Amino acid sequence: MSEPHLSAYLTCLRSQRQLSPHTVSNYARDLQELGTLAADADGVIDFIGISHFQIRRFASQLHARGLSARSIARKLSAWRGFFAWLSESTALPANPVDGVKAPKRGKPLPKALSADDAVRLVSANPRGNGGTSTAGDSAQALATDACNRAMFELLYSSGLRVSELVSLDLRYGQSGGTASAGWIDFDAHEVTVTGKGNKMRMVPVGQAALDALTHWVTLRPSLAAPEATALFLTGRGTRMSPRMVQLRLKAHAQAIGIPANVHPHVLRHSFASHVLQSSGDLRAVQEMLGHASITSTQIYTSLDFQRLAQVYDAAHPRARKKS
Repeated sequence: MSEPHLSAYLTCLRSQRQLSPHTVSNYARDLQELGTLAADADGVIDFIGISHFQIRRFASQLHARGLSARSIARKLSAWRGFFAWLSESTALPANPVDGVKAPKRGKPLPKALSADDAVRLVSANPRGNGGTSTAGDSAQALATDACNRAMFELLYSSGLRVSELVSLDLRYGQSGGTASAGWIDFDAHEVTVTGKGNKMRMVPVGQAALDALTHWVTLRPSLAAPEATALFLTGRGTRMSPRMVQLRLKAHAQAIGIPANVHPHVLRHSFASHVLQSSGDLRAVQEMLGHASITSTQIYTSLDFQRLAQVYDAAHPRARKKS
C-alpha cells in the first residue's frame, strides 16, 4: 500500500505544488525513512495505522542515532504534510504527527560579511599575482572574469538565491510552451526571478551590478553557443550551474584574502543585513528576498543588533572589560 500512496504524493508535489526536483527528492528520502521505521518484520507498512505514539518513538530513534534537531524537524514536517494529504483520500482518523516536536535547538545566525568585505569581494578582479588583466589574456579568460564579476555583483546587489541567479536568461523569451524563469531589465534597473513556490518577484539592481552585467554581455558572445539563452555561461557556452558558481566564488574569496568560507548564500545574507542596517525597513527586505513569512526575515534584525552590540562594546567606556 505504501508505494502507490508515496508515488501519488510525490507526483502531487511535482505537478500541483510545483516544487523543485531537489525538494521533491528530499521529501522522497524522508518518507522512505518513515517507511523503514514503520515496516513490520515482513516489510509491510500500514501508514493509516501509524499512531501518534509511534511517530514520537520514531523521532526519539532518530535523535538517538545522532541526527540533528534541524534534520529531525525537517523529517517531521515532511511526514506531517504526507499524512495531511493522506487524510484527504483515506479514512485516516487524525494526523499522527500533529503535536510531535523535534528536540530544541539553538538558532544560529546567518553568516554575513562586513560591508567593506562584501564590496571588496564583488569589486575585486584577481588576475594572477598582479590582480589586473593584461594584454596577453585570452578573450575567453577576460570573458570568464567578466562573467564572475557580474554574477558576484548581482548576488550582492539583489540578494538572489544561487538557483535564481543561474536560471536567468539574457532576455525574456518563450519556447516550446515554456517561458523564461528570470531575466534582466536593464532599462528598469531590475531583475525578475522565480523563487521558491514558483513565485515570481522583481528586485532592484544597483548601478555597479548593472555596469558589470553590461560589460559581461559585451563579452558573452565569445563563450555563447549560437542558440544559448542563458545569461551566465560556462567556458563551454553552457548554462552556469549552482555548483560552478559556488566554486568560483570560494576561489575568488580565497584569492583576495577574505578569511571566511564564502558561498553564494553569504552574499544573500550580506545583502539583507546591510539593506536592513541602512533602511530599517523589514517589509521591503522581506519582499526583495522573496520570503513568504516575515519571520524568516526577522533573523536579520538579530544580526543588526549583534553589530550594534559589537560597536557598543568596542566604543563605550563603561562596556570595556577590566584587564
